[in-house]
Amino acid sequence: MRKKIVAGNWKMNKVLDEAVALTSELVNMAKDEVRNDAKIILCPPAIYLTTIQKYIEDAPNFALAAQNCSDKVSGAFTGEISAQMLQSIGVQYVLIGHSERRQYFNETNALLAEKVNTALSFGVSPIFCCGESLEQRQNEDYIGFVKNQLTESLFHLSEEQLKSVVIAYEPIWAIGTGLTASAEQAQEMHAALRAHLASKYGAEVADEISILYGGSVTAASAPELFAAPDIDGGLVGGASLKSREFTNIIKAR
Repeated sequence: MRKKIVAGNWKMNKVLDEAVALTSELVNMAKDEVRNDAKIILCPPAIYLTTIQKYIEDAPNFALAAQNCSDKVSGAFTGEISAQMLQSIGVQYVLIGHSERRQYFNETNALLAEKVNTALSFGVSPIFCCGESLEQRQNEDYIGFVKNQLTESLFHLSEEQLKSVVIAYEPIWAIGTGLTASAEQAQEMHAALRAHLASKYGAEVADEISILYGGSVTAASAPELFAAPDIDGGLVGGASLKSREFTNIIKAR
């Protein structure tokens, strides 16, 4: 049975008091309202990880993710955060390859493969992001483009390593634009990615991998998206900064 996951990527938002208030609201709302078994992953800015950890440690189904980590284990890399550091404070997940990291920080598939390796070596599960731009979407081989992201960053892993990875498909053209892939468009890509995993690792392994949809997910769009057979939850951006909206998205899972 694949894990059902709803992750909230806060990006570079919220000052400390706001982050604490949002977390408290989410924990209380989930306790009162959420009746499914979805894992709720919060991805706050790294500076807040240890603080947020204290607020969710007794909340069932909640977990923490960092928004990024270095491909290096340690050393003279000012400003970087290692997977070992994340492990040491109890962070279970880390976003790797978010489209903004690829676009603004020129992260390549090869670099992301190294980040995946480093995270896994310290027991931190990667949430590996993949997706295409609008220009690539308009190209007939947009599915091939996204499949190649998996091939170059994940297909060196063993079966057991792959089972610790969560994949998040995020069409870049639907991030922060208000556009959302239709349930049919999202399911098409999710099914293609699962089939691609099966081509390398077999159907049984591929069926264990959670694949999330990310791209302007809202409480209104979530039920139809999450009902698709190969969509196992969402990586939510802006809507995760609003406790009521994010809770309603979790309930849709």
